[in-house]
Amino acid sequence: MSKKVIFLDVDGTLVNDNGIIPESAKSAVKEARKNGHYVFLCTGRSKAELFDHIMEIGFDGVIAAAGGYIEIGGDVLFHKRVEDDDVKHLVTYFNDNNIDFYLESNGGLYASKNCKSHLREIFFGDPNLDSKQREELEKGLSPFIECLIEDEDLFRSDINKISFLGSEVSIELIKQEFEGKFNVIQTSIAAFGENSGELSLPGIHKAVAIEMLLEHLNLSRKDCYAYGDGVNDSEMLQFVEYGIAMGNANEKLKEIAYDITDTHDEGGIYNSFIKHKII
Repeated sequence: MSKKVIFLDVDGTLVNDNGIIPESAKSAVKEARKNGHYVFLCTGRSKAELFDHIMEIGFDGVIAAAGGYIEIGGDVLFHKRVEDDDVKHLVTYFNDNNIDFYLESNGGLYASKNCKSHLREIFFGDPNLDSKQREELEKGLSPFIECLIEDEDLFRSDINKISFLGSEVSIELIKQEFEGKFNVIQTSIAAFGENSGELSLPGIHKAVAIEMLLEHLNLSRKDCYAYGDGVNDSEMLQFVEYGIAMGNANEKLKEIAYDITDTHDEGGIYNSFIKHKII
C-alpha cells in the first residue's frame, strides 16, 4: 500500500454543525495513520481553536489560519501574521459598523464587545431546541464560545486571521473595504449569518500551505487527498490529486470536486477512506 497524504478541513468536515466529531471520523483518522498514511488538519481555524478533543485524535501536523500557519510534529514550518496597521483598520471599521468579530491568534481568540452574547444567541437562543440537541451544542460549541477573550486591547500584533458575524453590512461592501488587504470569503459556518465571513492574508490559502508542506517532506501531490465543505476549501481540493467534497458541502465546491462523499454525520470521511483504500 503506497503512503498517502490526507488533508482534513475541520468545520463541516471533521466536525458536524454542532461542533461534534462523529466516532466514524475519529476511527478513520486513527486507522489511516495506523496504515502508515499521513493525516493533517487543514483548517481556517487558528491554533487556539484546535481544542483537546480534536487534537487528541492524533495528527501528523496542522495547517491552520487558512494556510497562514504550518506545524509538523510540534515544529513550526511557517507563520504569517497580519500587519499592525491592517489590524487597526479592520477593528475600527467593524466597531464603527456594529459588526461582531473575533481576532484569531495562536495564543487566543479576542472578541469584540458583543461577540460572545451574539454567538450564544445564535446557537442557544432557539426556545424549540430539544434537550438532546442542546446537550450536543453545549458539548461541541460551548468550549469555543467560552474561550473567547473579552475586554482586551484589540490592536494586537499576533493576529493570524479574523472572523466576523453576520450584520446589515453586506459582505460585498466588506470586500470593497479591504480590497488588496485581505481575502474576504463567506464563512463555512452557516449559523454565523448571511453576511458573515473571514478575513485572511492575500496570497495565503490552504493550497499554498499544502505545497510548502509537501516540499518540506519531499512528498508528491499525486498521493494527496483533501476533504472539505466550504468555499475556502476550493484551492485545496483543486490542488491535490483527489479533492473530495463532503455530502453537506457547498454546491460550488461539489462541482469542482474529484469525488463527493456522504455528510459528516453519515460517516463521510470513513466511507471515503474505505472507497479509496486508505483504510
